[in-house]
Amino acid sequence: MKKPGIAIIHQDEYIVVINKPAGLLSIPDRYTLDKPNAKQITSQLLGIELWIVHRLDKDTSGLLCFAKNEKAHQHLNEQFQNRTVKKEYLALVTGTVSGENQIEVSLGIKEHPTKLGTMITVNKGKPSKTTFEVLERFKHYTLLKAIPLSGRTHQIRVHLKAIGHPLMVDPTYGKAESFYLSSLKGKKYGQKKATEEKPLINRLTLHAEYLTLKHPKSEASVTFLAPLPKDIKAVLNQLRKWDSR
Repeated sequence: MKKPGIAIIHQDEYIVVINKPAGLLSIPDRYTLDKPNAKQITSQLLGIELWIVHRLDKDTSGLLCFAKNEKAHQHLNEQFQNRTVKKEYLALVTGTVSGENQIEVSLGIKEHPTKLGTMITVNKGKPSKTTFEVLERFKHYTLLKAIPLSGRTHQIRVHLKAIGHPLMVDPTYGKAESFYLSSLKGKKYGQKKATEEKPLINRLTLHAEYLTLKHPKSEASVTFLAPLPKDIKAVLNQLRKWDSR
């Protein structure tokens, strides 16, 4: 079942889980209500009003869960508030992460004092913890699994910046707004000079891949998977070809 850009991974009488594409808001914008968003599109697709449980950054792809009724909403809200929900992300970051394959980052997070909507790590910020696992190393980049153990705004992105490995593409916490094949191939890149190069990816290199929670009705633990999107797949294929160690 699909709506342009949205794939429904699972639905029953209590919940619906979708694979949100990058570039789409999770929920209505507080200032511009008519901007397309995943809640609105999924509600229209199913013909019912959905309840918000959590959200993803606009430029992050992956699993997003909505409740179909008040009882399910309350049950899921408690799980997210109590941090019993497990979320696993794939993060493609700059630099080769050296040392151990398992990394734990415990750094407080608070909003930047002058940059609205931007977060920073500080000792007196809200306690925040993320674990990272190295999945694949390249010469100049690393593919990580990221598991946030707290729920702060931009947590994974902020913690990656703090350890010196921001996302490959992250204009807020990193340096790049997009990633081009020419940056890997250099002089070997043979595109015609008259043709403007298109980026391989121009959104956050972050994907919410797994989501595990207790079903509101059965209380059974259920896990959902969102396949890796084409743009991140394409980047990984090129890294394996041109940036392998």
